[in-house]
Amino acid sequence: MQKNQFSQCERVLVNLRMATLDPAVDAPYGQLDNHILGLCRGRIAVLVPRQEADLSSFDGEIVDGQGGLLTPGLIDSHTHLVYGGHRAREFEQRLLGKSYEEIARAGGGILATVNATRGLSQEQLVVEARPRLEALLDEGVTTVEIKSGYGLTMADELKILRAARALVAEYPVRISTTLLAAHCVPPEFRTEPDRYVEMICQELLPQVAEEKLADAVDVFCEKIAFTLPQSERIFAAARQAGLGIKVHAEQLSLSGGAALAAGFGAWSADHLECLDEAGVLALQAAGTVATLLPGAFYFLRETRKPPVELLRRHGVPMALASDLNPGTSPLASLRLMLNMGCTLFGLTPEEALAAVTRNAARALGQGDALGSLSVGKQADLLLWDIDHPAQLAGEFGSLRPRLRIVRGEVAHAPCG
Repeated sequence: MQKNQFSQCERVLVNLRMATLDPAVDAPYGQLDNHILGLCRGRIAVLVPRQEADLSSFDGEIVDGQGGLLTPGLIDSHTHLVYGGHRAREFEQRLLGKSYEEIARAGGGILATVNATRGLSQEQLVVEARPRLEALLDEGVTTVEIKSGYGLTMADELKILRAARALVAEYPVRISTTLLAAHCVPPEFRTEPDRYVEMICQELLPQVAEEKLADAVDVFCEKIAFTLPQSERIFAAARQAGLGIKVHAEQLSLSGGAALAAGFGAWSADHLECLDEAGVLALQAAGTVATLLPGAFYFLRETRKPPVELLRRHGVPMALASDLNPGTSPLASLRLMLNMGCTLFGLTPEEALAAVTRNAARALGQGDALGSLSVGKQADLLLWDIDHPAQLAGEFGSLRPRLRIVRGEVAHAPCG
């Protein structure tokens, strides 16, 4: 027994069970019972069986888990959380028979939100974003990715990214930002989309990189958005700028965007309802995460599901995310996505929990730092009063974490 193993720790968690989601732990959910966790400088510093722990000289804080279940913090790796306005009228139109593509081609869809977002200041965007972010945090999210993409001018895209960054100062949460200027061709470039791509590559992207406003670059590679050659230009510019790469692909058609992004070492390829086996193999070879978005599938009443069995067979890691946005997934709940991932796409509860922790961290290029309970990882932790981790996917609406720890500090106490 190493008597001074906790000497550098500020906080120790005892009397709990752990769903570590660590693949090195040979048990469902990576579960460990009767272990102790020590936190030091925002990281997990010690993880040992209770019988090997000597706390006799520890003078920091001891947190009694009272038999609860500890999990990594939840990670929402794909959101469009900062935007203006709403698109409830489009929801009504789809119920009356119009398709997503018909609405988009008539000036609705993404462009409707672009117009609303352009009309708001950075401060107003922050105000509108707060309730959405708070809803995610309330159910256990500790890391959120936020994309731009509703500005489509240099000034407005920068405004969205700055608003997203500003939220970090207000809440105990990690925020990863993504430049999605290639979300839709703006009206100003309707007849010259290549000029818009050039502006992204030559002007906007370098400015974003210089100001460190984004961690990654995303492209909507689809027949109603950007072509493969246009996407390739943007990915090449992103890689040159040292930014991560993500892609919206194979949602409406088999575009080849997922394989293209994988060729650039993309962190994730998202949506993927139309992905074929060749695309799956490309993701496997690159180690790219397949991010599934059941909220959009549900909200658009789609029928073609992503190829979960193929992804499983070829060992491609799967993430789940909310895709929180005003038009196709106005659903501010990652916990709902766990349930939908199981009921709509056929994931197991264990796969679903890994999809919003370990694999979601990889989808943000942070797999070495976040997503599991293991020594050296960042101490983003949730304590739940539940008997089994499957409850997190199998139940919805009532479960909230009893304790929320972000960067090693208690950030969320019990409600009531």
